[in-house]
Amino acid sequence: MSRLQSILALGALLFAVLTLLLPMGNFGGVPVATWTSIPALIFLAATLAAIGAFRLRAPTPATGLLAAAGCALLIGWVEPMQGALAGFGALLVLTWLLCWLFAEQLSADIRRGRVNDGFVGWLVPVAFGVAVLIAWEAITRGANVPQVLLPAPSMIWARLTASVPTLAADFVQTFKAVIVGFTLGCGAGFVVAILVDRSPFLKRGLLPIGNFVSALPIIGIAPIMVMWFGFDWPSKAAVVVAMTFFPMLVNTVAGLNASSSIERDLMRTYAANYWETLLKLRLPAAGPFIFNALKINSTLALIGAIVAEFFGTPIVGMGFRISTEVGKLNIDLVWAEIAVAAVAGSAFYGVIALIERAVTFWHPSIRGGRT
Repeated sequence: MSRLQSILALGALLFAVLTLLLPMGNFGGVPVATWTSIPALIFLAATLAAIGAFRLRAPTPATGLLAAAGCALLIGWVEPMQGALAGFGALLVLTWLLCWLFAEQLSADIRRGRVNDGFVGWLVPVAFGVAVLIAWEAITRGANVPQVLLPAPSMIWARLTASVPTLAADFVQTFKAVIVGFTLGCGAGFVVAILVDRSPFLKRGLLPIGNFVSALPIIGIAPIMVMWFGFDWPSKAAVVVAMTFFPMLVNTVAGLNASSSIERDLMRTYAANYWETLLKLRLPAAGPFIFNALKINSTLALIGAIVAEFFGTPIVGMGFRISTEVGKLNIDLVWAEIAVAAVAGSAFYGVIALIERAVTFWHPSIRGGRT
């Protein structure tokens, strides 16, 4: 058991005692103690018994069940509560520590080969994400945080399900620019990288300009592109092209130089010309670099399209919706748009990562160093 796990277990014991002693919250204007709730008593007793009986080494399944029970208790208490008190805060910290301890124990079990790194490997980020959402819900509703500052996840979900047609139209408008700009920018960057590799003049002259243009702020590029290409999606696609072109160019040029001189000499002994060497040696060696650029550009493209819509767009689009709804103080709809953008961006990145695993399966970063 690591030192961090021992600290987390000790913290869980401490906050379990504090949760038991402190008042939980106001119900009907009356402070209610934690020990008056039978489910809370069972949960706290199980926590003290599981961690204390095993000398801070509670089994991983027991820790996971306790973390899930704490999350359920938080959601059950926050619904009828008029105001959270110190006991609710202690319960929140206790649940967070249990979730953290569960994730640490799972990670340690995976490293030691006790469990299969398949479904269990996905359980760690899922547990962390659920813990963050529940803590967000508990804090915003327990502390009565104003909706205009930070709405609860349940309110965001309700607004998302009620605004599906609007969100779908915004997504189609924005992602149209993302796909077109991403394809043109990455394709042009790849072709120019091949030309740069053939010309020392272009390599010396274009790459420094690429590094300079990559540092240009999107806030300065977007209004110019809107003036040049109009208010519809082509101007947003142009911004995406400008953002994705040079990362692809720089990474592809670096990848084409990744093959060693011994490997290139071997191709020359086989009487291979430039294009045969490029297709059979240098492009496969550049695969990890190219996919690295594609993954970087998948997030840059979505960011660029959304920010570009702030500077002029038809009455549809994710960036347009965010900028207008903030002015109307419809913050739940803003967060719903952010959630859709996050899911779409993650899915886009994930698709590219899956293609990378299939294409560059031979690379040590994909096969985990296995021979």
